[in-house]
Amino acid sequence: MAGSLFDQLKKSGLVDEKKARKVKQQQHQQNKKNRANKTKKGQTVVSEASKLAAKAAEDTAERNRLLNQQRQQEQAQKALQAEVKQIIESNQLKDFDGERVYNFADGKKVKSLSVNEKTLRGLSSEKLRIARFNNGYALVTSEAAEKIEQRDKSILISTSGVDDSLSKEDQDYYAQFEIPDDLVW
Repeated sequence: MAGSLFDQLKKSGLVDEKKARKVKQQQHQQNKKNRANKTKKGQTVVSEASKLAAKAAEDTAERNRLLNQQRQQEQAQKALQAEVKQIIESNQLKDFDGERVYNFADGKKVKSLSVNEKTLRGLSSEKLRIARFNNGYALVTSEAAEKIEQRDKSILISTSGVDDSLSKEDQDYYAQFEIPDDLVW
């Protein structure tokens, strides 16, 4: 009994030629589908790996973008600080020392500067402003103060005597009492 099972069934009369071709065609289609499924499975694995790689690349790109943005902000901040420092250095007043004491509030602390009469009048009329500079204070003109204020308001010491804790009515009431600038205790 040599030959395939199909040949043997054909000789015995159990299968005719037409059915044999139909079965062969179905087997061929089944094999074709199996090969296609195997290829698709391989492709899904490859595509999933490529998706993971693409996601990792996107995450890295996003992280790099955020780091670059942070570096640019830091550089811009340093540039602003350098501009402010240059403005103060080029516009700060020299030789303002004198026998008069000018008291001002820096945050919650009261500080004082020894100034001459002309400087005291300039500070009182806000033609001169006080700026934080090199762990100390520097006096600058109001024009320079405007430039500094555009870049960093925290450098300038507030010279306004208006107390925000008072209501508008109280501020109006106390405004009628003028306090002399030369008041010495």
